[in-house]
Amino acid sequence: MALDKILVVEDDEGGRFFLSEFLKTEKREFVAVADGESAVKEMQAGDFPLAILDYNLPGIDGLETFRQLREINPDTEGIMITAFGNKDLAMNAVNVGILDFFNKPLELAEIRIVIRRAWERAQLKREVSELRRRVRSQFGLDRILGSSPGICAVKECIEKVAENDVSVLIQGESGTGKELVAQALHYLSPRCKGPFIKVNCAALPMDLLEAEFFGHEKGAFTGAVKKKRGKFELASGGTLFLDEIGDMSPATQMKILRAIQENEIEPVGGEHSIKIDIRLIAATNKNLERAVQEGEFREDLFYRLNVVNLQIPPLRERREDIPEIAQHFLRMYNEKFKKDIESISKEAMELLLNYSWPGNIRELENIIQRVIVLAYNNVLEKNDFLRCYPSFEKNAPVSSPVLSFQENVDAVVAWTEKQLILDGLREENWKRQETADRLNISRKSLHNKMKKYGIGE
Repeated sequence: MALDKILVVEDDEGGRFFLSEFLKTEKREFVAVADGESAVKEMQAGDFPLAILDYNLPGIDGLETFRQLREINPDTEGIMITAFGNKDLAMNAVNVGILDFFNKPLELAEIRIVIRRAWERAQLKREVSELRRRVRSQFGLDRILGSSPGICAVKECIEKVAENDVSVLIQGESGTGKELVAQALHYLSPRCKGPFIKVNCAALPMDLLEAEFFGHEKGAFTGAVKKKRGKFELASGGTLFLDEIGDMSPATQMKILRAIQENEIEPVGGEHSIKIDIRLIAATNKNLERAVQEGEFREDLFYRLNVVNLQIPPLRERREDIPEIAQHFLRMYNEKFKKDIESISKEAMELLLNYSWPGNIRELENIIQRVIVLAYNNVLEKNDFLRCYPSFEKNAPVSSPVLSFQENVDAVVAWTEKQLILDGLREENWKRQETADRLNISRKSLHNKMKKYGIGE
């Protein structure tokens, strides 16, 4: 495969030789062909950031050739050369994306500068494309797993909406992945180079929300020992994500509405307004339409936020996505906990598929995480899940909080310690004193640990 080469398309043998020798002196890698059809085949097989084309080619002309090259690689830059240039041809060349246009005979000094400039531009476009690819992989649609109709509709809507600088309201149950959707909207938008600032409205006391949103001056209230910029100001030029927006008080809702309408904020204790430039994305697990009808949420703010509405389906309504999501978490926590679990058994997967998932994807992640930590074998079996969550078989909600990092470490240590004791007992034919000596602990300590782990009961 050609990699980072210049594609020369020139039917005249002398012209092709001239350009080839010139590119050799410039230490440029290149491929030279005599017609447009050959150029298209080379592009299909390789990777050419820059193409130098003669206009008068046999078969398809240089403009049509470049148009077809661009269909294969939209980032390819083009330089057009002809012996019969005119204004219309130059305009058509610009319209198809040609960067520069030359008449024969060529001047080496001039074409050297143009090729260098075009090459640098092509490499910059490639770097930008690679950066976008990485961003898309890390924060974009690749993180929103599943191929069910409901989640595909969400992804399609994200792609349509991301480029348009409008407010978006994301609605869905807790644990459905609303923040991932908000991140995708930001990182696929023209604001992707700006900040992505998140505020969890439900996690902040009502009396601190205003200062958190708009900032405050030093001495504005007790404890305000220095000036602080608010989230609206920090998000300027980027995206502000207000999570659980349905939990705000009416007074705070009014101030949010004013900030959106006027594109400015006034810090608590401040005397001057600050202009802001943000895209607002809000999320809630509440039915805001009902909250509006019941007078708990401002109707005017609701319509400001709800320019585009994205409904995230709960996991129980897209069960066909469970295997893909479960495998994703299996890979993730295999790596995190240095485990080597190969798969989830068919019976265990059926257990996951038949569960109602009131906690949605967050609950599934928690379950996979804990089962991996405590698993004995390299395949997760049905009993591994039932041992950790006996209520699973009854399809009852699993009431277990997400494990912290330290809790996971403690679980791994406990599991390892239990295995060492079991191995020692088996090696010593379950003789406790010999096992204690083997493990270099006291008999009493061994007794306590066996009782702790339910060994020998």
